[in-house]
Amino acid sequence: MIAGSATADGQENRFYDDTRHGWFWYEDPLPMQDAKEDKPNPTSNPPRSIPSLDNYSIDQLWNMYPDDFQNLLNVLQKKAVQTPTEQNIMEYLTMQDIARRKALAYTNATMYVTQKHSELFNVNHVYPTAGPGVTARVRMQQNEIFQTISRAGNDHALIFFVSPSCGFCSKQAGILAYFKDKYGWQIKTVDISRNINAAARFNITVTPTLLLIKKGQEKYMTVTSGVIALSELERKLYRAIRYLQGHTQGDNFLMYDFQKGSAFDPASILEKGRQPWKME
Repeated sequence: MIAGSATADGQENRFYDDTRHGWFWYEDPLPMQDAKEDKPNPTSNPPRSIPSLDNYSIDQLWNMYPDDFQNLLNVLQKKAVQTPTEQNIMEYLTMQDIARRKALAYTNATMYVTQKHSELFNVNHVYPTAGPGVTARVRMQQNEIFQTISRAGNDHALIFFVSPSCGFCSKQAGILAYFKDKYGWQIKTVDISRNINAAARFNITVTPTLLLIKKGQEKYMTVTSGVIALSELERKLYRAIRYLQGHTQGDNFLMYDFQKGSAFDPASILEKGRQPWKME
């Protein structure tokens, strides 16, 4: 084949560009590179940069930001598992030991701060765990429950929803008899099979159900559905009374009066100007 007959770009004027070779000069084409050589081997893993504790001092590790420390700890753990040499395991155990010591330092510092500023963070003064303290706390709770329910009997009442098919209503009625003798409350029994309108108005579908209402208010609150013991009835009724009276909301519904302003009062930290983290 005559080289001058090539039609590809750059080939037609080859004679004029390279007169030394002449018109009929011929060279063997360069060998084509094997395309397989350019393809990466899918079975080979790219080299990883594995950190070593040789690049860190103890001070650097101790003061390292927790996220960075955790990342380094995880990598050294995998390194020790992948290649469990004495050196790799020593590095990982060293990181674990530093983490343990940091946790211990935090625990010690936390105990110091909570003891020094016990009025802010220690709940033992309102929720003691020692025997005598627990007895006193329970007595305070019971006294507050009794006083609240007794005072509320003048302008509050209970509606007791029952039905003929309810096998538990008679049991709850017996408990309510004790409650009425103790507090003198007005309790109205409503049979939902005969008074369908009342059941629909208060959306009663389960019996027995106790509902608390307050005179002069449209608001009401369910005390309980199902049989409930007298002590639990008193606690739930106490909370419902305080809610209808506006003394509590959803975020402090379980709080007692004697816990106001303490660590059990969620909103107490929002008091104006209170910034406990600022040291004076």
